[in-house]
Amino acid sequence: MTFEFVAGNLALDFVATVAERRTTAVERVPTPEALARWFADAGVVDAPPPVDDTGHREALRLRETIWQLLTTDPGEPLDADAVRQLQRHAAAPLPVAVLATDRAVTTTGDLSGCLAAVARAAVDAFRPENARHLKWCEGTDCTRPFLDASRASNRRWCGMAGCGDRAKAAAYRARKRAGRGAPQVL
Repeated sequence: MTFEFVAGNLALDFVATVAERRTTAVERVPTPEALARWFADAGVVDAPPPVDDTGHREALRLRETIWQLLTTDPGEPLDADAVRQLQRHAAAPLPVAVLATDRAVTTTGDLSGCLAAVARAAVDAFRPENARHLKWCEGTDCTRPFLDASRASNRRWCGMAGCGDRAKAAAYRARKRAGRGAPQVL
């Protein structure tokens, strides 16, 4: 499976490992091995960390906690237990980058360190300066959050390669259908 990293924030990409939550709820990290590969593909570590079933369940609990916090109405306080769980993960040591004499850099860490990176990214997403940039994809079935870093702050889709392309193609087809019944001006 190929993972997408288009949210502009590690935690938001992690939340999106469940796609189309309101319809098909496609699980993108169904096994410990898939989860470990996600961390390597995301660049958290260079090689997939060991993940067992217990660690997999813990990671999915963290993901759902972040989802819960993200979907809390902006005018409401965040759930204290969810914030504590997020903070517990964020407090763990991060993966370590090591520079070798040949200038090679390797980043290693265990599952706890990978979850710490995700949790810290989630905390970062909640910073007040990110509040107006935190958006949800307008794709029909998409439930992906993202940080809008566009200059005009008018990004509408999680990514142009998927949801954006589908929306533009649908708009084009709608324009074509609407133009069929209209008389042509010569």
